[in-house]
Amino acid sequence: MSNDSRPGDSLETGEAQPAKKTAPTLVEKTKAESDYLRGRIVEELAGPEDHFKDATAILLKHHGIYQQDDRDHRRMLGDVRPKRQMTYEFMVRTGVPSGRITSQQFLAQLDLADRYGNGSLRLSSRQDIQMHGVAKQNLRTVLRRIHEIGLTTLASGGDVHRNVVCCPAPYRGDPVHGQIQWLASQLSSEFAPKTSAYRQIWLDDVPATHRANAAQEVAPEVEPLYGKSYLPRKFKVAIGLPGDNCADVYSQDVGLLAICRDYNVAGYNVLVGGGMGMSPSMRSTYPVLAQRMAFAEADQALDVVRAILRVFRDFGDRSDRKHSRLKYLIAHWGLDRFKSQVEQILGYVLAPPRPDEVWDIDDHVGWREQGDGRWFYGLHVPGGRIQDTAEMPLKSTLREICEGHKPTVCLTPNQGLLLCDVYWEDRLHLEDHLRRRGIKLEHDISNVRRWSGACVSLPTCPLALTESERVMPAILDHLEVELARMGLERDLFALRMTGCANGCARPYNADIGIVGRAAGRYAIYLGGRRIGDRLGNIYRDGVPLEEIVAVLLPVFAYFKQMRSEGETLGDFCYRIGCDALVAVLPE
Repeated sequence: MSNDSRPGDSLETGEAQPAKKTAPTLVEKTKAESDYLRGRIVEELAGPEDHFKDATAILLKHHGIYQQDDRDHRRMLGDVRPKRQMTYEFMVRTGVPSGRITSQQFLAQLDLADRYGNGSLRLSSRQDIQMHGVAKQNLRTVLRRIHEIGLTTLASGGDVHRNVVCCPAPYRGDPVHGQIQWLASQLSSEFAPKTSAYRQIWLDDVPATHRANAAQEVAPEVEPLYGKSYLPRKFKVAIGLPGDNCADVYSQDVGLLAICRDYNVAGYNVLVGGGMGMSPSMRSTYPVLAQRMAFAEADQALDVVRAILRVFRDFGDRSDRKHSRLKYLIAHWGLDRFKSQVEQILGYVLAPPRPDEVWDIDDHVGWREQGDGRWFYGLHVPGGRIQDTAEMPLKSTLREICEGHKPTVCLTPNQGLLLCDVYWEDRLHLEDHLRRRGIKLEHDISNVRRWSGACVSLPTCPLALTESERVMPAILDHLEVELARMGLERDLFALRMTGCANGCARPYNADIGIVGRAAGRYAIYLGGRRIGDRLGNIYRDGVPLEEIVAVLLPVFAYFKQMRSEGETLGDFCYRIGCDALVAVLPE
């Protein structure tokens, strides 16, 4: 990878803008006056309305709750001029550090989805579990049950340190995987908010409106790391391996690339300032890959991340949320100044990064030996959506497996899951169970489908401009047929789709990125790479949904004709360039 990944790598980008020193935003004001994330949550929770006011909805995100409007079910009201009335529901997100849970915890989440949600769960690319369709009056019941099974929704959203992404594969014979998973748990625990608001609002028998109404506390509550206003924006950390970048370290605020020597993690290359979000109408916003800042010894990693977080807390832009991510601070300051500020907090100089780079990625699909006499099976979950459909009763099948076999369940950053700790003699039973129930196994899934991803988008995401998750299957169905016809079905490339430019499914560093621009229209990006270390550029813009595959087919044909030996689709498009492709290929 080139270490010069900058805003100019994308045709959408412009120059970094310095932070504006103006009044804090409504979000900043709300956080600062919230009494450590309490606000008026309790009072509004008890009210008769089916939703919360805007300021309270801001605070709820820090508790892992997102207020949403189901646009499929808006009601038309009014006597003379009809007006749309929002149909409110809530998404509840459970954070799972390293993605590892028990069968019992997974079954409890399925039970909650059936009883209080829309009947499905969605596995996110941050190894979270999302439950959609929860009614306001059921929020407290849902959060209490999640707490009872040993999990939490706290800090799975909002302006805090989010769930740490890490390869969850249980390779027992390789100490490296255990070491990075341990660090992920340490980071998640260390940087969790310390406020007692979560317990008092959601878990206590009698919700407390503020600390004075709660049980006696020895001293006033203080967030030693976050302070009253928490962070300027979300803060994402991932831990990856050079030979398996399933955590996608270059797309994160902080990526820790494990440097392994003699089957142990010697330390980490610290990457900073990645992020996928952008606003198409603002050239000063852009997707960008993280830059290699330094090397940290294994026992320094936690302190280094803490120092980076503190710099972001103190110097990030709190006056304009479109420029408040860490990447904009680094773009404004420059990497050297940012590193110097981190070192000032640490009290020592960091070593330069090691030459190690990402060179491969694994989706962990299929059977793998754990190294302790047991096995795990990596299951592809289309769109991360666990539900029963006429074609595939995935939810009920997983319920049967968890009740019968009781595997450990690990969630992958590729929105799949691993069924772990399976004994040799149980392998065929588990595989037969999946096959009998119509679940597609490793060799039943095309490469284009295995390496695809899509955001939730419509109907519930408030930022969505157009469809994503719901239309991706039809796009894949069409592509599978055409790729087989061309003899390209064995080629490996990542195809990701989003319903807006915010990039939740990380389309900008995929071989093919499809990004929603307006209702039914998309931009197509080409030239990223499946391993995540390069941004693509816009190939076509304003493409109607029904023409996406037709626009891509000439690219595939030209790729087959002109590729070099062993060249991937992303590498080919990057080498040729999108301008040259536009000039040579028909619209």
